Amino acid sequence: MRKYFKEIGPFDETLYVLAKAYTAAVIGVEAFLVEVEVDISYGLPGFSLVGLPDGAVKESKERLRAAIKNGGYDFPTQKITVNLAPADVKKEGTGFDLPIAAALLAATGVLSQESLRGLLLIGELSLDGQLKPARGILPIALKAQKEGFSLVVPWENAAEAALVKDLQIIPARSLSEMVEIISGRKSIEKIPFSESGEETFLEDLTDICGQEHAKRALEIAAAGGHNLLFIGPPGSGKTMLARRLPTILPPMSYEEALETSRIYSVAGLLTRDRPLLKKRPFRAPHHSISDAGLIGGGSNPRPGEVSLAHNGVLFLDELPEFRRNVLEALRQPLEEGLVTIARSAVTVTYPARFCLIAAMNPCKCGYFGDRSRPCQCSPQEVRRYRNKISGPLLDRIDLHVEVPTVKYQELGGERRGETSATVRRRVEAARTKQLARFGTPKRLNAHLTSTEITRHCYLNSEGQRLLEKACERLRLSARAYHRILKVARTIADLEGTDQIQIPHLLEAIQYRALDRPLL
Repeated sequence: MRKYFKEIGPFDETLYVLAKAYTAAVIGVEAFLVEVEVDISYGLPGFSLVGLPDGAVKESKERLRAAIKNGGYDFPTQKITVNLAPADVKKEGTGFDLPIAAALLAATGVLSQESLRGLLLIGELSLDGQLKPARGILPIALKAQKEGFSLVVPWENAAEAALVKDLQIIPARSLSEMVEIISGRKSIEKIPFSESGEETFLEDLTDICGQEHAKRALEIAAAGGHNLLFIGPPGSGKTMLARRLPTILPPMSYEEALETSRIYSVAGLLTRDRPLLKKRPFRAPHHSISDAGLIGGGSNPRPGEVSLAHNGVLFLDELPEFRRNVLEALRQPLEEGLVTIARSAVTVTYPARFCLIAAMNPCKCGYFGDRSRPCQCSPQEVRRYRNKISGPLLDRIDLHVEVPTVKYQELGGERRGETSATVRRRVEAARTKQLARFGTPKRLNAHLTSTEITRHCYLNSEGQRLLEKACERLRLSARAYHRILKVARTIADLEGTDQIQIPHLLEAIQYRALDRPLL
């Protein structure tokens, strides 16, 4: 009959011993509990690991053997069976080392089974018994807090786990230190919790000479969460403008920072010095990126750039140079604010609510429409270049803004325009109006549904006639029609008015540069 150890005592090879410990694994950005069962029985020496482990988990038996011996404990020489339940879900990563080691030590009497009760353990072991950090600690800590566990983590992950309020953290630097703490022979080191900290920027809108029209479009995009496309010749400042969008966005709330940090935790991008993202992310992938790199993917899907830009900015420079299939994959996240990755074994959904900023040249040579330098492209080449971006994708970009070459007088002048702090105050005021409208900071004018557009974007008869003429002349789709109304609603919010007026509508219409005929 199987027997549980109630207290520390010598190991008897004639006994059948079963010990348990708890850990967690991550699918997407959500964690689920994993029960680690260790059975030691009389028979030929061996180590069997079951429960759909991947290669990194299977290799843990070699790390465990060395870590337990170098930690000063005896490794069992009997038949060892380790089960990771639920057994029908694939387990991935090296974070299972510590809970398996703890269950083994409980089975051999070094630890009592009672001492593991209420603990959730996660961490990788080195051969000398030291604990190494694991990825995905933040969602695991949230799961531990929800289920009422205390969390045992490597010291390097302690600051990340401490972001979760009302959760007891037990940090350890080695396997032997973990045993001492759990056995009550060593006190727990306290991890300070802090969510304070000012976000600082090296860039500012005053760094950009001229381009007041583009700066205005940047302000509208920030206020309403609209997607924005800059079209202009090389050197006109498109990239500089895009990189200054985070400086005028409102600071992230603690809930937004935690939500974004959870994605970075799963991707393994958080560090001990930066366990919480206080700045809105700005992601700028190269145009050679694959669709899996942008959207996410892999056998066990990992978050892509669109998810790493959640609550922040995704910047795509040289937009036509991206592969067509990569750009078309953006349709779902742009519309729904999330991305679903389906594999034969698992389907994962990642949040992906971001502001898309893209930049492109007007033609292949880059100087179509530029007064200072003649264009070398034929009309057919210009059309072919612009047709690399599909109509459905352009429809999902609210603002198309032309960025001309900056004149020398503006480059050498002293007038620099408004600072980012000044513009940010107007953006925050506009978002306050949207908070009153929608009741949640997660929804902005860019996310208005058709029903909400009818309710919140009312036009008088004059405004309706104006928009009708614009739609006929520019041959706008229904989606583009709605985009104009959403942008006009944001412009009215920036002006502090409840009613969309003719100037607001005219300004919104002019931000559809790519809807106009080329020649």
